[in-house]
Amino acid sequence: MTRERTFTWEEPIPFRHRVEGQSGLALLQRAVAGEFPPPPIAMTMDIRLTEVERGRAVFSGVPQEFHYNPLGTVHGGYGATLLDSAMGCAVHSTLDPGDIYTTLELKINYIRALTHETGLVRGIGKVLSETRTTAIAEGRIEDGEGRLYAFATTTCAVRRSEK
Repeated sequence: MTRERTFTWEEPIPFRHRVEGQSGLALLQRAVAGEFPPPPIAMTMDIRLTEVERGRAVFSGVPQEFHYNPLGTVHGGYGATLLDSAMGCAVHSTLDPGDIYTTLELKINYIRALTHETGLVRGIGKVLSETRTTAIAEGRIEDGEGRLYAFATTTCAVRRSEK
């Protein structure tokens, strides 16, 4: 049986100009509050930023059939995207206005497979260390019962703005 999925998104470039001068935490809090549209990757993967505080961010989503690999389970890229987003936003929440970051490396251990029957999962990112030039974070994917599906770490490069 053939299935179909359609979704829309807003052009992301104007968003960058609407957030200039805001700290990472303020920006992310406004995103959680629904003041900004989700970025295209969130629409594609069907995940949402649902919680944020300084040094911690949570993305939530429900794995679906359209996330499946040929083996009949959710593709590892779904988990990688969920964790990269959560850990990256955890890092972003620590940044001052004008500071930027990018992921340098991402290491994931998959514990158990996700399927469309798993239900709601949360990618939880938490900053472990931050310096002027790097930040290290950890992440977990958990289901509603708190079962662990994947664990990850990341190193992010941080570029501080000239003040």
